[in-house]
Amino acid sequence: MEGATKYRMTIIVPVYNEIDNLERVASTFEDYFAKSNTKSSLLFVDDGSKDGSGEKIKQICAQNPSFNYISFDQNYGLSSAIKAGIDHCKTELIGYIDSDLQTSPYDFDKLLSHINDHQAVVGVRAKRKDTFSKKIQSLIANSIRRSLINDGIKDTGCPLKIIRTEVAQKIPFFDGMHRFLPALIQLQKGKVKQVDVQHFERIAGKSKFNIFNRSIKPLQDAFAYRWMRSRYINYKIEDKK
Repeated sequence: MEGATKYRMTIIVPVYNEIDNLERVASTFEDYFAKSNTKSSLLFVDDGSKDGSGEKIKQICAQNPSFNYISFDQNYGLSSAIKAGIDHCKTELIGYIDSDLQTSPYDFDKLLSHINDHQAVVGVRAKRKDTFSKKIQSLIANSIRRSLINDGIKDTGCPLKIIRTEVAQKIPFFDGMHRFLPALIQLQKGKVKQVDVQHFERIAGKSKFNIFNRSIKPLQDAFAYRWMRSRYINYKIEDKK
């Protein structure tokens, strides 16, 4: 990412078959970047899309110097897309938002107002606009996660987050890690702030989530996280030559 040092934040936008949303993502971020006091860039991560999203992303990025992209050779999943974005980030801060824009880029400014005193600031969808079945699935998933790992995070699935890059790049990588980003930051003794944000109905494209990856898979991943937490290495150097 050339010129990344002139930006304070890189916003990662994972994409998997979201061609109907991409023009709206581009125009919304162009407007947000023009209004925000924090200079930021956008990094699309195309997770092996098959609907033409990859080519559309290239067209969009060619028209805006603040937009960049990474394209996978196949579909690896959301955790891999987020991890790739984190690995390629060279700015002080990393932002994360989904390409369906059910959360608003403008709310990044709410999160930014707290980041100086925390290692991460995460959104909480206070008034969710999802379908009833989706709300129930998320409620079950969040209840399972809280009972097993007790991290105090109200809405771990909210796709609006800001993390300090030096912290994000130390997060241990595993499939499903996107469900545990705040908890993984807490493992590093990091402070996590929760802030209410807006939530909107999906107006284009299709959700990639179902009862399996909202309930059963999170249960499996929660046990994996508990195992890792019990063996996590955390140290502080007192002196060296």
